Amino acid sequence: MGEISVTERTGNVSRRAVLGGSAAICATPAFAAQTGNRQSVETRMTMTPTTLKVNGKDVRMTLDPRTTLLDALREHLHLTGTKKGCDHGQCGACTVIVEGRRINSCLTLALMHDGDEITTIEGLGSADKMHPMQQAFVTHDGYQCGYCTPGQICSAVAVLDEIEAGIPSHVTEDLNKVAYSDAEVRERMSGNICRCAAYPNIIAAIRDVAEGDKA
Repeated sequence: MGEISVTERTGNVSRRAVLGGSAAICATPAFAAQTGNRQSVETRMTMTPTTLKVNGKDVRMTLDPRTTLLDALREHLHLTGTKKGCDHGQCGACTVIVEGRRINSCLTLALMHDGDEITTIEGLGSADKMHPMQQAFVTHDGYQCGYCTPGQICSAVAVLDEIEAGIPSHVTEDLNKVAYSDAEVRERMSGNICRCAAYPNIIAAIRDVAEGDKA
């Protein structure tokens, strides 16, 4: 009792002092609430209602404004087909289609898409009624571990829509000549990483669907 450590005598910060200070900081919110200062995270950050049109259905939710679209889909709607990979917009595993355009759902807030039409892998097809792109991935073995596959398929569906709409890419010169070339498809799909390296099979699946659409 009352003993002063060597580090305290020399003016340096001791381990005991650090732990004591940490405890005081952790206790501050509770102490503040008891003294009437109720500016807690819950009161400062107002929960906000929003409506998303997910896979053809209106879904009403009340969310923390900081909730990403990815977490809204996975944690609140339990649509776990959309994967959380890097959570930094670098791998493409979380790709979904919003208003006809593919986006990384980990990089956008759910509240930013109030009223938007959102399609996830669950909305493209089911096991008994697969989307043509899903069937092509099965036919051409366009997956191995399968973790990136939902994002790959959503991106691939949007890629063909982009080409059909005449939206150019970095390698497009004459859209009618190179739109469905391997180089073109690879460029457009470059944001979706497959760590199993099933890229040739993914390209084959996309070209199969593209050729079927053209026929």
